[in-house]
Amino acid sequence: MRVNKIWMALTGAAAAVALVGCSGSTEGGGSQPLAAVSTPTSTSSATTPPATTAPPSTTAAPSTTSTTSTTSTSKTTPKPSSTTKKTTPQPAANPAVPCTVTDGACVDISAKKAWLLSGGKVVYGPVPITTGRKGYATPTGMFHVLYKEKMHYSKEFDNAPMPNSVFFYPGDAFHQGSLSTPSHGCVHLSSAASLKFFSTLSVGDPVQVVP
Repeated sequence: MRVNKIWMALTGAAAAVALVGCSGSTEGGGSQPLAAVSTPTSTSSATTPPATTAPPSTTAAPSTTSTTSTTSTSKTTPKPSSTTKKTTPQPAANPAVPCTVTDGACVDISAKKAWLLSGGKVVYGPVPITTGRKGYATPTGMFHVLYKEKMHYSKEFDNAPMPNSVFFYPGDAFHQGSLSTPSHGCVHLSSAASLKFFSTLSVGDPVQVVP
């Protein structure tokens, strides 16, 4: 019996404790109410996937602007040549003169004439001449004045005088002499012509003798 009473007492005490804990009342003494046990609410947080942003369109619209390539075709006008070299034409020998020299003396044996030229022009002549006889022919070709003597004496022909001598070949010269008698190779001139040849011609000047 006693055991039953103890059990009942324990059961009643437990029930009282259970009532106080549920109502939250503070009456009847200093015991602190039991803290209300809050049942944790299981909140399932649904993970919302991040919004997917559509990628920007990378396809560019075809350009409708056509670029026209303009080729410059400028005409280049050729400039007049500034390098034109001025040349002074060489004077030609007088057409009436059979020689090619433009300066000096010209002798035409067959025509029995002689000229003095300068710069392609006849400055004196033609004048009459006589040339070498048979066996003493006057040499033909291109020569130059070798030397001059105002009065030369021919040792070969008995010291014959040869005034106004202008030698163009060894032993042969222009000089004053007979215009009717052939020489021994020299070119005979009149007194006036021999003086003109002597005063005009210088050592080194060309002398051309044609047949």
